[in-house]
Amino acid sequence: MSTPVQTPEPSPVLIFQTLNAFQQTAALKAAIEVDLFTAIGEGNSTADKLALRCQTSERGIRILCDYLTVLGFLSKADFHYRLTPDSATFLDQRSPACIASAVNFLTAPPMTDAFKDLTAVVRRGGTVLSEHGSMEPENPVWVEFARSMAPMMRMPAELIADLLKAESSERWKVLDIAAGHGLFGIAIARRNPNAQIVAVDWPSVLEVAKENAQAAGLDGRYGTIPGSAFDVDFGTGFDLVLLTNFLHHFDPPTCEKLLRKVHAALRPGGRTVTLEFVPNEDRVSPPPAATFSMIMLGTTPSGDAYTFPEFEQMFQHAGFSRSELHPLRPTFEHVIISHK
Repeated sequence: MSTPVQTPEPSPVLIFQTLNAFQQTAALKAAIEVDLFTAIGEGNSTADKLALRCQTSERGIRILCDYLTVLGFLSKADFHYRLTPDSATFLDQRSPACIASAVNFLTAPPMTDAFKDLTAVVRRGGTVLSEHGSMEPENPVWVEFARSMAPMMRMPAELIADLLKAESSERWKVLDIAAGHGLFGIAIARRNPNAQIVAVDWPSVLEVAKENAQAAGLDGRYGTIPGSAFDVDFGTGFDLVLLTNFLHHFDPPTCEKLLRKVHAALRPGGRTVTLEFVPNEDRVSPPPAATFSMIMLGTTPSGDAYTFPEFEQMFQHAGFSRSELHPLRPTFEHVIISHK
């Protein structure tokens, strides 16, 4: 006789937590703004010492720290707070891997306003902020992106350089489309002294990329093409084309239009390197990639998080012979390398 399957009792907990989830964003933002994680990393572990260091009320910092402990950003024992490994690595300003500046872009009004009337967004099937949403020509939010998100992109940029074996010292001509901060091309050029980088983006965004290239000592090996990737002339003969976190902003026909242009810019045997959030074919796993579609729904007219078979088909339609999927651990993104 089989044992009946036990189903959990219905509970309103998830509903309550989700309706209050905006407080999680607010709490992390506040903690970054008062420099809480750095303060704890310096050894200030009690509410009274943290209040003094962070210039807050003791009640306020105590409640904030307890809340962040519940969320998993801190640990607590005997009224002393400690950083978790993730918080110590990514949120303490003294850490070389700190990504706290991402709060400036991810919680900027152009990003959060996109979700104030999500009902209207769902009914329309795309952003309601404007005709093009975050993809408005020369949208200043991308300057904020280039400055604020660079620390978060440093790790994937180095991991991609590893994947490509950039130390080979071959004479690479590299096109970096929607370069933003420029770190992906810069990581390759730093490893390969014979690599020449050409970055494409809006003029104001390219100023940030050029600053970063100059700081990396790449004068003479870092060129730019200002303008829309869909309109400017790329030229030809590129060994590599970088498409990092860009294709998800558009629908498949628009992606294929750009990919045909990319294909024409590559030399025979050249490769396109695409960094993306790639969900499984069920579109609900893994969570970081699967939930990225919601960001695209709110901020773009027709963007999405595409599965690998969908990307494979786009590249194939654009003339590429084959594509390979590579997990980029420990990040939650994947790299697709497509061959001409």
